[in-house]
Amino acid sequence: MEAYLDNSATTRVTDSVRDVVVRTMTQDYGNPSSQHKKGVEAEWYLKDAREKLARTLKVSEKEIYFTSGGTESDNWAILGAAAANRRAGMHLITTSIEHAAVLMPMRYLEEQGFRVTYLPVDEHGHISLEDLESAIGEDTILVSMMYVNNEIGTLEPIAEAGALIKKKNPSTLFHVDAVQAYGKYPIYPKRLGIDMLSVSGHKLHGPKGSGFLYVGDKVKLHPLILGGGQQKGMRSGTDNVPGAAGLAQAAVDLFASMPEDHAHMLALKERLIAGLKELPDVVIHSEEGEKSAAHIVSAAFVGVRSEVLLHALEEKGIYVSAGSACSSNKKLPVSPVLKELHLRPEWMESTLRFSFSRFTTE
Repeated sequence: MEAYLDNSATTRVTDSVRDVVVRTMTQDYGNPSSQHKKGVEAEWYLKDAREKLARTLKVSEKEIYFTSGGTESDNWAILGAAAANRRAGMHLITTSIEHAAVLMPMRYLEEQGFRVTYLPVDEHGHISLEDLESAIGEDTILVSMMYVNNEIGTLEPIAEAGALIKKKNPSTLFHVDAVQAYGKYPIYPKRLGIDMLSVSGHKLHGPKGSGFLYVGDKVKLHPLILGGGQQKGMRSGTDNVPGAAGLAQAAVDLFASMPEDHAHMLALKERLIAGLKELPDVVIHSEEGEKSAAHIVSAAFVGVRSEVLLHALEEKGIYVSAGSACSSNKKLPVSPVLKELHLRPEWMESTLRFSFSRFTTE
């Protein structure tokens, strides 16, 4: 038996995604910048993918830019917005439990003279809207916040934050890292005051190396990658047609069954938490029910180091995580996210993350 419970690290592609990726790599493999028939065929896949993704967000296809994944999308949103808007101000706001793809660009910008406010969180990982409101000033050009925390599943108050930001300073841009949320929750940027939104394909049964950044049509953003002028000069480089087509197909599949998938994963979450509570010396970090994401459970097994239990489960065919796969680099340091929750050291050193997908069974 194999029990893959590390879907927040990556997911397996669906058959329909595999088929479109293979087709665009072996049959319709032209360069979309080419003017002949093969190029036109490839360009059609990009146009179709943009339209499909735009529909899921209720935005224009002109506001969808393909990237290599969540890290590039986050970096581009933060660094590109800072470069384009620095004359309006040098102040940025984020939270203390963001993914490294947000925190590292923020720290880089601090070295370039920007001022960054890192909002603290409570014991469940939630920011205070009062803290956010007091942090926003006339020189605040960007707020960047994740929708779902990738380690403990915290749901941040995105709708309330968006409304507050636009009320306090309408010119402040709002970027949302939706890598763990897109395809699991309905997200409509225009309604939520979101100016930029990051998505990664391999978190939602799409290909690795695929993703997109939603950029509102009025957002000033500088490109990070210069070259051949693809994607209106905003993101140069030969377009990844298999990645874009596969990502769009994955989104279509997920959005077709999102309510059912959500209910299914929520039931799995509740079952796992109930079972873990019956074990001695187990501390659940994730909030129960709809208070946190349905697909993530974080728990500490006091007295057993994370890596020991991880490999013991691996021997049984059970695959879990000891934190963010993107930042572990095969080592298992204490998670910065867990540190920000001010947990006991023995809890942080014994924490595992279980994460589900639509294919996880009881």
